[in-house]
Amino acid sequence: MAEKKVILLLAGEVSLDGGDAAKKFKKKAVLVNNYTAGDVAAEALRVAGAAAVAPEGIAQTLEAGAALCVVKLGAPDAAALDAALAKALEAADRRTLVVLAGSNLLAFQGLGVNTKTGSTDRQAFARDVVPTLAHIADLPIPDDTTGAVLYQVLKETNLKLNEFIKLKEALARMETALQRDNREPWDKHDCA
Repeated sequence: MAEKKVILLLAGEVSLDGGDAAKKFKKKAVLVNNYTAGDVAAEALRVAGAAAVAPEGIAQTLEAGAALCVVKLGAPDAAALDAALAKALEAADRRTLVVLAGSNLLAFQGLGVNTKTGSTDRQAFARDVVPTLAHIADLPIPDDTTGAVLYQVLKETNLKLNEFIKLKEALARMETALQRDNREPWDKHDCA
């Protein structure tokens, strides 16, 4: 199973003012107010570890090891959108990013997202969705991707640098512990 996971919901025009799942999603999401929609699915499905699934298959697909679930909803009514969001939120854990890209809306919730932001006015395009989710979830970005990471939705703009520093510190602690454990046995105990 992938360590970090992404659920990408793609839809036509949507509203997050509908059912309980939509309201729950919106409460902890960062909305990108100035979003120009486009074909996110084609680029997302080129990411290694991506799988196209129906809302009912999200949990099973993630459990099977997929790093990115791409869910095409078409033009869902409020009930269908709420049901899909409920399935996504049910399958998500603290290591999951949930992204909703509609023709009129872009929203990020979960892993690496700054829930205190609420919204951003940064101009964003469909081509920016995949680099952003790949950056957060450590997924490989296709070589010909032209979009930019939407740093305004991130909890930490230096996310990768901070992860590297933490790994370096953990490695130093492990090396110190190994050096202590590799001393000669008579060094460990006083044999007076």
